[in-house]
Amino acid sequence: MHVVMLLYPNLTQLDLTGPYEILARYKELTLHLVWKDSAPVRDASGLQIVPSCSFDDCPQADILFVPGGPGMGALMEDVQILDFLRRQAQGARYITSVCTGSLVLAAAGLLTGYRATCHWLSLPQLAYFGVEPVAERVVVDRNRITGAGVTSGIDFALSLMAALFGEDRAKMVQLMIEYDPAPPFSGGSPGSAAPDTMAAVKAITDSFQAKREEVSRRAAEKLA
Repeated sequence: MHVVMLLYPNLTQLDLTGPYEILARYKELTLHLVWKDSAPVRDASGLQIVPSCSFDDCPQADILFVPGGPGMGALMEDVQILDFLRRQAQGARYITSVCTGSLVLAAAGLLTGYRATCHWLSLPQLAYFGVEPVAERVVVDRNRITGAGVTSGIDFALSLMAALFGEDRAKMVQLMIEYDPAPPFSGGSPGSAAPDTMAAVKAITDSFQAKREEVSRRAAEKLA
């Protein structure tokens, strides 16, 4: 089975590498990191990742995957990207994302009429595209599987592998990577965070989120 994982400038690498770590442990899967060309792609923090194929030589995906990150706003208005995702989605068994990657799928019209999740800061924007926003860590709606913010990519990937290959094998991988979260602090989600922490995060991200919302509105108008 071919897993086509979209790579792009200014993505959040953990959105990609968390699921990659899980999926790479299944011999049945061949993973492809795809971008427009073969040049190294720099993530939002400066880490460089090398694509394994370009759009031109990418195989048909059995699993199509889009990670999130600050750079996804540009993708939502990039006709080449959206057309690539639509073509790949036609033959894909699963269409998936983590974090704000779901907004890119939504901009391509691939989540319209589905339930999906996203990073909590951007979750309401899914509604612009006729998507039902769901504040859960992993959301499965038919063959659409979406993960919430960043670290949920590991949960997403384990859930997807359980669906494909059974819970027993997924549990073995979970144990092999010692995925047994015990965060040093509570408050890693809006439901558990202290009000002052929520306020501080929103203050830091308000300007960026306003720009992202503007892009989402424009992309939704184009899709309509």
